[in-house]
Amino acid sequence: MARGEGDVVAVRTFNLADLFESVVDAVGDREALVAGDRRLTYTALDERSNRLAHHLQSLGVGAGDAVGLQMVNGTEYAEGMLACFKIRAIPVNVNYRYVEDELRHLFEDADLVVNLTNEQFANRVVAARTARLEHVIVVERDYESALALSSPERDFGPRSSDDLYCAYTGGTTGFPKGVIWRHEDIFFAGMGGGDVMHSGNHIATPEGLAERIPEGGMVALATPPLMHVSAHWLLFSLLFGGGKMVFTSEGRFDPAQIWHLVGTEGVNMLIIVGDAMARPLADALANNTYDTSSLFVVGSGGAVLSPSTKEKLTALLPNVIVADGFGSSETGTMGTHRSSGADVGPTRFTMNDSVAVFDDDLQRLEPGSDVIGRLARRGHIPLRYHKDEAKTAATFATIDGERWVLPGDFARVRDDGTIELLGRGSVCINSGGEKVYPEEVEAVVKGHPHVADAVVVGVPDERWGERVVALIQPSDEPPTLDDIQSICRDKLAGYKVPREIKIVQQIVRSPAGKTDYGWAKQEAMS
Repeated sequence: MARGEGDVVAVRTFNLADLFESVVDAVGDREALVAGDRRLTYTALDERSNRLAHHLQSLGVGAGDAVGLQMVNGTEYAEGMLACFKIRAIPVNVNYRYVEDELRHLFEDADLVVNLTNEQFANRVVAARTARLEHVIVVERDYESALALSSPERDFGPRSSDDLYCAYTGGTTGFPKGVIWRHEDIFFAGMGGGDVMHSGNHIATPEGLAERIPEGGMVALATPPLMHVSAHWLLFSLLFGGGKMVFTSEGRFDPAQIWHLVGTEGVNMLIIVGDAMARPLADALANNTYDTSSLFVVGSGGAVLSPSTKEKLTALLPNVIVADGFGSSETGTMGTHRSSGADVGPTRFTMNDSVAVFDDDLQRLEPGSDVIGRLARRGHIPLRYHKDEAKTAATFATIDGERWVLPGDFARVRDDGTIELLGRGSVCINSGGEKVYPEEVEAVVKGHPHVADAVVVGVPDERWGERVVALIQPSDEPPTLDDIQSICRDKLAGYKVPREIKIVQQIVRSPAGKTDYGWAKQEAMS
């Protein structure tokens, strides 16, 4: 993954490894990571990462080389990222649910030279191994012995804020694509920019990071896997603020364990992905007694958090803020919304001045226009898609002399300037010439008391081109089509109302809770 000819190069001083090491030097005795029985201070995390970095160097890994991380949540994942940053290599997030063909494509596309993996995924890695992938490190076999034989010293060469960071995204269709960022840009766009209190007040110089570390760091628990960027953005936001990240045992999504850890570790911030995680957590909290006195934020992103679920969480946690966040691999974090159970329809986000919505002619949409356009961001944005010039050209545009990224999220600007998100265009339904955005309909369908989860897709229709179908996982007695149409007609235009429902035992989602629209469409058509 060497630098491309068209990439912008600047001589600056922000680098993710340098920034982390400045925090270590300031608060080395603080706890940084807790995973099962392992508890690491900042100094211990730094030394283990140094050892892994030296081991990777002994395998021939150097600047610009790609190292796969195909692991469940744990300290090894964080160590792998930091080790790569220290030697200017590029950590690549590998989805551990991929099968051989998907893995082989990613291994080849990313030019992986080393892959770190867990025992449970090792056979698939070996089966998908490419010619360039020379080394596979299995955590349960090789990892600790490799660290023990390597130096803990921080004796690496100089680095740059132009070093590369990669986020592989599966998107909603097709093979995964690598989004390439500069360290400085992802630091500001996705990792907080040194703003511990999330007030928009970013640091001006790298030296300012350590100076801002508060007396008591934030404690967070992320339920999504670190293979999804939102989780490791949270991880680094915490580490850059001198906070502590808590992982569940072996990275499992276990509501009872999560609530237990909230109490025992004094978790302040719990991060989830939409209803798929919020509803089981709410059910567990409703049926048992847990200590949640330390918690003050439940943050959700990456999938719909429906009004009914927000209402339940707010009732169970009356002193906790329930907040939606929005972002993507191509944009970083873009906006937030403090949720209310009274909300109806798509979530409205408050965005900063680096975010806008453009129409098909790349003209900025003004508040209240009610025109649906494409969400865009400027400023700290990626360089490109890896090995995909066509996708890069389609996603990045220069408008009035400024470079913007438009990843395909559709939205409209409301009267008050908030931005209403409608979902990705790739899953938009065209019914009789009208566009229907699944997330808008899903948010309403999930408000029915007998719906535990739902996904909305379009299927071929001779008259309408596509008709709207809702796949429903019932909470108890399955709702009827009349039930669903009745609740939708009160809140949605007629062409958005599902014409058909299908009751399923379980909605299939990714480990991070994101909708598998490919599965949903096949299920709706079967």
